[in-house]
Amino acid sequence: MDIKHRENDTRGMFFVEDEKGIYAELTYTKKAGNIITIDHTEVRQELEGQGIATKLLAHSVAFARENKYKIDPLCPFAEVQFDRNESFKDVRA
Repeated sequence: MDIKHRENDTRGMFFVEDEKGIYAELTYTKKAGNIITIDHTEVRQELEGQGIATKLLAHSVAFARENKYKIDPLCPFAEVQFDRNESFKDVRA
């Protein structure tokens, strides 16, 4: 799976696509103090349950670590995953 990244001054997204377009995405907003707020995670319905959103989240955590960001997991999926995964504590805002 090739996870791509796109961002501008205030927003960004990690996503994967196929010939039909984007089939999974995780979007975020950049805040002051090097914080990114994950506000949305979505996977095309027929592909749900395959761990794609989890891979996008793990990719965003790696991105945060590399760039010294903290993550505010506002999106319900991200919040639950942060609560369950002890290894994400170092990047939680």
